[in-house]
Amino acid sequence: MQNLPDVSPDRGYIRPARRGKHKVFIGMSPGVGKTYKMLEEGHSLKKEGTDVVIGLLETHNRQETIAKAVGLEQVPRQKITWSGVTLTEMDTPAIIARQPQLVLVDELAHTNVPGSEREKRYQDVEVILAAGIDVFSTVNIQHLESLNDLVARITGIVVRERVPDRLLDEADEVVVVDVTPETLEERLRDGKIYAPEKIDQSLQNFFQRRNLIALRELALRELADQVEEGAIENGNHSTNEAPYCNVHERVLVCVSTYPNAIQLVRRGARISGYMHAPFYCLFVDNPDRFLNKSESLHIETCERLCQEFGGQFVRVADHNKARAIADVAKDYRITQIVIGESQQSRWKILLRGSLTQQLLQSLKNIDVHIIAAEKV
Repeated sequence: MQNLPDVSPDRGYIRPARRGKHKVFIGMSPGVGKTYKMLEEGHSLKKEGTDVVIGLLETHNRQETIAKAVGLEQVPRQKITWSGVTLTEMDTPAIIARQPQLVLVDELAHTNVPGSEREKRYQDVEVILAAGIDVFSTVNIQHLESLNDLVARITGIVVRERVPDRLLDEADEVVVVDVTPETLEERLRDGKIYAPEKIDQSLQNFFQRRNLIALRELALRELADQVEEGAIENGNHSTNEAPYCNVHERVLVCVSTYPNAIQLVRRGARISGYMHAPFYCLFVDNPDRFLNKSESLHIETCERLCQEFGGQFVRVADHNKARAIADVAKDYRITQIVIGESQQSRWKILLRGSLTQQLLQSLKNIDVHIIAAEKV
C-alpha cells in the first residue's frame, strides 16, 4: 500500500515523507567566514538547479557577506512587537509555505524575541527540517552546551546563547570553516569583522591570540569527533568488519608481573602526555594460575600508578595474551601500544614466537612501542 503524505490542517501544508537534511558550518569565532561559505555553497547549488532561499541572514554590515548574498532570494522577516518596540525574526511559517529545497539560516544559537512562537532559532530550524526542507546553518564552537564551562575558563566570558550538542550529532554534515588566528586578527584590524571603534576592545578580550588558538583546537577536535564517530557508526551497520578510523590517539600499556611494568606505565604516560591522548593500562590474567602475594601487590602498584597518571586500568582473563590485547585494543580504539621486551628464552621464542610477533601479526593500523629492559 502506498504511503500518503500527512496533511496538517493547522499548518496548511503537507507533511513530507522525509525529514530535511541539515548541514552545519561551524567555526572557532565570529569572522572566520562561516556565513560567506554557506552563501557560496548556496550559490553553487542554485546554479545546479536547486531552489535555494535565505531564511535568515545576519551580515553585521560586513560588505563581503552582503555582496555574497546578492542573487539569492530572501524570505522577508516577520515583525514582532515587544514592549512597544517592533523587532524582526525569521518567518518560519513563510519559509514552509514557500517550500524551497534548501534554506540558509544564520546564527543557529540566536535567542528569538520574546513573544515568538519558539524561544530559539535552532528550534525553528528543527520545524523546517521536519517539513522536509534541507537547511544550511552556522554556529560558533563556543555556543555548544557541553563546552560552555570550558570556553568560560579559556576566555573569561560566559556565553549566554547555547545550542544542545545533539544538533551536531544529528546533523547530516558538519563543516569546520577554519582560518589561522593570524588571519582572523588581520581581518579584525582591517575592519572586516567589527566596526572600527570595537577593534581594540575585541583584540584585548575575546580575540586574544591564546583564546583563538584554544577555540580553534576545540573546533578542529569537534570535527575529528564527528569523523571518528561517523566511521564507527557506519562500521556498526556494515555486514563486513570496518577498518579502524581513529582520529584521536589512544595509548595502551601492557603490564605484567615483571618488575619493568612500572617503567612501562611511566613511559606510556609520557607518550600519552605528548599526544594529549587517553591512557589505558592492561593486565591479562592467566585463568589457570593464581598470583602470589608479591605479584598481586606489584599489579596493584601498577594500577595505582596508572590512576595517578589519569589513566584507566583494565584487567581481563584469557589464556591467549595476544588475543586479549588485540580484543581490548579494538574495544577501546587504541592507536598506540606499549609493551616490554620479551623475557622469554630464545628457544621458547623460536618455538612459539614472541608476544610482540603475535601482536604485529594480529594488529592493523596500531603502532607498537617495544621498551627495552634488563632481564631479571
